[in-house]
Amino acid sequence: MTREENFMCEAVRIGVQGMRNNMGGPFGCIIVERDKIVGRGCNSVTSLNDPTAHAEMMAIRDACHKLGRTNLTGCELYTTCEPCPMCMGAIYWSKPDKVYFSNTRYDAKDAGFDDEFIYEQLELPINKRILAMQCVTVEEAKKMFEEWVANNKTLK
Repeated sequence: MTREENFMCEAVRIGVQGMRNNMGGPFGCIIVERDKIVGRGCNSVTSLNDPTAHAEMMAIRDACHKLGRTNLTGCELYTTCEPCPMCMGAIYWSKPDKVYFSNTRYDAKDAGFDDEFIYEQLELPINKRILAMQCVTVEEAKKMFEEWVANNKTLK
């Protein structure tokens, strides 16, 4: 077995364990830095009553907490399924070097996890989406960003 297959099997093991323990759906994820697992997560949506508790989100939170930083540069993410749009956003924000996945989003659809409507909605103009959205501009929001810039805040 290759290094990548070994790490993917660990992500699968975590996903199966979570699924069998009624944590949530059949998804697992690990984060690896220099061949050491620094983050783990299984889908915990139903057990936590949290729609954001996907395996990738849980593993990212775990790794960032353990590493004491908000980015995963120098890390690889192994997930048992092609990430959904929410998880992809978090993955891009966390900046791992590479993402490995096993099942595709089409495999997930066949298992009852269909995110296609989200992909379709994201391609539409804001005023054509099912979820009503409206920009409410207030000066205080702009001032909040100006204060951030003025104080030269940076993320770790």
